Amino acid sequence: MAGLQTLAVVMEKPQRLRLDRVGLSVPGDQDLVVEIAASGISTGTEKLLWTGRMPHFPGMGYPLIPGYESVGKVLEAGAGTSRRPGDFVFVPGARCYPEVRSLFGGAAKTVVLPSHRALRMDQELGERAVLLALAATAHHALNLPHLDAPDLIIGHGVLGRLLARLCLMRGNPPPTLWERDPLRRPLHGLVQAQPEKHPESAPVAVSSDAWPEASMPLAAKRSSSITAATSPVDYPVLLPEDDPRRDYRCVVDASGDASHLDQLIARIAPGGQLVLAGFYADLLHFSFAPAFMRELSIRVAAEWKEQDLHAVRHAVESGQLSLDGLITHRMPAQQANLAYETAFTDPSCLKMVLDWSSCP
Repeated sequence: MAGLQTLAVVMEKPQRLRLDRVGLSVPGDQDLVVEIAASGISTGTEKLLWTGRMPHFPGMGYPLIPGYESVGKVLEAGAGTSRRPGDFVFVPGARCYPEVRSLFGGAAKTVVLPSHRALRMDQELGERAVLLALAATAHHALNLPHLDAPDLIIGHGVLGRLLARLCLMRGNPPPTLWERDPLRRPLHGLVQAQPEKHPESAPVAVSSDAWPEASMPLAAKRSSSITAATSPVDYPVLLPEDDPRRDYRCVVDASGDASHLDQLIARIAPGGQLVLAGFYADLLHFSFAPAFMRELSIRVAAEWKEQDLHAVRHAVESGQLSLDGLITHRMPAQQANLAYETAFTDPSCLKMVLDWSSCP
């Protein structure tokens, strides 16, 4: 396997990337070689890398290969692994490029990674399985010790929607969500007390270069794989100024916006909780007196752990948690530049998926 190469997204510097061939590490007995079918583009971490606003940390630097939301099939399995060729797996990134940094290495046609890092999934999920990392992030935030059930969630992106779905899955009352962008608020009323439906005739925000579903081998078979960001939901989505409440017990911020902490604190009841579940490039600051008067608890939710990933896999595969209706855009990996720009600049794009199936 010496000299193994792959096609990958290489971020040369902020706002400049290319699709290029890079070398791969030689797989060992405990490793898998996985052919990636689809990879998601993160509008949190990857956007900070793309804009150059990612705070410095050990290992940070360019050029880099991004991506930690990938799914594909095992091509080769080391003798010491329990996986088999053909297994459908979720790949949360890969450190397998001797000459390029992995941050976090999942945006490539082929990856090499330790078997224990690849999570076997039901192939029927198809491309929707790229959402597993965000679902695990939401699960981790909701499972902080001694946390009340959220009654207000900030941001109606994919993370905010998954937080809301997990709340409903647990039998909690529907949380309120705040969202300023009209392209991310439902078109048909605030609450739809029924399961989501995305008929084939519904408008879909896909690239003009999209191709028939059948040409992507691992695309989800159900029409709800692709939907619009304004589809109906099962909870109220409001502008902050349209919400009169000032007694929220638990607020979860999924926006990554560091500028509105005072506004959130003003809406929290005495003894309430504020959870920071986004990733914040700017300095966090707030007025002390309102937080003091409320004896407010401020919590920070870190990245997901392995147990979160397994928990959401079980919830998804058992039918308790739906990943439908969250992917809004799909483009071939050959259009990576346009795909990344769209993911980071078009508010109607909840989740962009790169399709690697037609890449050599």
